[in-house]
Amino acid sequence: SIRRAMVTVTKLLWLIVVFASATRTHGFSTTPRGPLIRCKTHPSVRFLSERDDVDSLNSNSPQLERIVTKITADPKQSINFSLLMTLCGAALGPFLDSYHSLFGVLTYNTPLVFPLLGSIGTGPDLLTCVTSLWVPPLFGLAGFLIGWLYILLDTVTSDATQSQLHPTIPKVLVGISYFTFQYWLSGILFAHGVDRTSILAIMSVLAAGGFYLLDGTISGLITSAATAIGGPLIEVGLISSLPDSWAYHYNDPGETGFFPLWIIPVYFLGGPANGNLARGFWDALSEKSDARTFGMQVEMDQVPCSVCNGTRAVKCPNCDDGTYVTYGERVVCKACRGKGLVICRECFSKYDDDPSDIENIRRIMDQIP
Repeated sequence: SIRRAMVTVTKLLWLIVVFASATRTHGFSTTPRGPLIRCKTHPSVRFLSERDDVDSLNSNSPQLERIVTKITADPKQSINFSLLMTLCGAALGPFLDSYHSLFGVLTYNTPLVFPLLGSIGTGPDLLTCVTSLWVPPLFGLAGFLIGWLYILLDTVTSDATQSQLHPTIPKVLVGISYFTFQYWLSGILFAHGVDRTSILAIMSVLAAGGFYLLDGTISGLITSAATAIGGPLIEVGLISSLPDSWAYHYNDPGETGFFPLWIIPVYFLGGPANGNLARGFWDALSEKSDARTFGMQVEMDQVPCSVCNGTRAVKCPNCDDGTYVTYGERVVCKACRGKGLVICRECFSKYDDDPSDIENIRRIMDQIP
């Protein structure tokens, strides 16, 4: 039955991903670039040898190097980010889980019950939390993983706009609220006897619409899909293996024999909600010289640079979005290491950076989407 559940989850997720992907448009540049030539009269123009081309073509290191640099460039930022995402997941998770407990979607053998307002039995149900001891750490781990997936995938993908990469505080809060509403609504619909097929349709529309409005990036699609696959499969493992004192079950085991399929789009929408929070935290924890804080650019002086508009990055003059064609082969640009952007020299001196410190320049560029 576990194999049947995995197959069913995968099929439904594929439909959701296709639906969400249909809201996106992708553009690919095919403008060819010739070889760069270094000559005596124009030393600034670089010639790439055939060996350079082969090395660039066969190397997959730029993406991996950018991921490693993203994590290690500022250890304090990475540690604080990890703690914040874990704590937020652990704090919000039990309240979301409580909706499904209170509305009868699932039942714990030995529930942990505590009132938020009023007393148990007399206070409003929505203000009473019903969960289990292992739920906070599990949701904390989910927040940690989803957050880092967003940050690292944003580093190696190039489709996202600045507004998507640097969400404002209202957008972050709307995303969390929308995800909470979907969780609550799924419980309400179940409690009122709505059939599972109708709940699945409603949750799928909410998930696809939420992804389109709140995210719409490749990194978000990958992470949300991974969440929609991983979450239900983890539940299969929990339902199958937890000891009786910690065990739980869905009151409607649904099409899979473990849970109803409508839980999958609920998991899917957890991607954008956590992802925008992660992007906001990452911005807030970044150094002021390189950072944007919750969608508000941190400027070093009153007037932004007229060339880069305060972003510190300009389009690489040697390539086409990180690659170019030479000798009939598309290779990764070594000047920008496949990023498609280089440091802006017009405003470089305003940031008190050493122009000869190549490692520092690379670190700055790795922190710029």
